[in-house]
Amino acid sequence: VQLQASGGGSVQTGGFLRLSCAASGSIFSSYGMGWYRQAPGNQRELVASITRGGSTIYADSVKGRFTISRDNAKNTVYLQMNSLKPEDTAVYYCNAVYRAVYYWGQGTQVTVSS
Repeated sequence: VQLQASGGGSVQTGGFLRLSCAASGSIFSSYGMGWYRQAPGNQRELVASITRGGSTIYADSVKGRFTISRDNAKNTVYLQMNSLKPEDTAVYYCNAVYRAVYYWGQGTQVTVSS
């Protein structure tokens, strides 16, 4: 499974960004998908995940501001990030899980300035 993330950038507090992650393979609908982030000096943490059935989980810090979604026809998972805060600054990584194996894409930088 190959994952290609895009959509990062620099915004001001209160701004928004949409991250996209395109996955290879013909069985994308069978993958669990997620977004993680890692800020300097911190461990990588789960931001949001979506199962193949569409159930979602969010970190408490992003609930109500971020939305994860998937388009199985496009082999793509999205992370809509609204009301961004400086503490959201991190490298964001796309993740796929299939048969208990984790796959990672390259990160995309998100920087939120105050």
